Amino acid sequence: MRKAFTTTVSLAALMAAGSISEPARAGNEPYIGDVQLVAFNFCPRSYASAEGQLLAISQYSALFALIGTQYGGDGRTTFALPDLRGRVPMGQGNGPGLTSRTAGQAFGSEVNGLNVAQMAAHNHAGHINVARVNATTRSPVAATMSRAAVTLYDEAAVPSAAAEMRADTVQLQSTGSAVPFNNMQPSLAMRYCIALQGVFPPRN
Repeated sequence: MRKAFTTTVSLAALMAAGSISEPARAGNEPYIGDVQLVAFNFCPRSYASAEGQLLAISQYSALFALIGTQYGGDGRTTFALPDLRGRVPMGQGNGPGLTSRTAGQAFGSEVNGLNVAQMAAHNHAGHINVARVNATTRSPVAATMSRAAVTLYDEAAVPSAAAEMRADTVQLQSTGSAVPFNNMQPSLAMRYCIALQGVFPPRN
């Protein structure tokens, strides 16, 4: 027990003294294509910012073998890294009640604007101004019933023949400015980095 404790203390002392560096430990090398989120404003060595930039296939053949052109590139000389600027990652695949998503598929928008087809079913009230006198014509003028000499529609003179009011269109005043509204969830901007070099990940 004492021997094991001494070994642990000695190893810790060597690391503290700088004789053994942290990256030299086994298992510290990332998988190629691994994406890390960092709080600082740069990507470590052997990583690149996930900003959709094009890379040469000849220079990063291992990474190309893993992600291909699903994020862009011509597939002959270039391929693209994922572009995570202003985006939130989502798991690919499909399932009951879920929309099917494939790797590299980008969707969504920061702002949205509603059109008539997207509005909930509703109705508007229409207001018609009328004069405080008996109606005398079927042709409203200046938003009120006119006061012509005829008394066809006057309560005091009921006509012998049936008559109908003329149908017309009631126009409602337009409202709203059609300005798109913000559609973003509460977010915090950080930097995504993807490993360009490292261990080729095994499938099992």
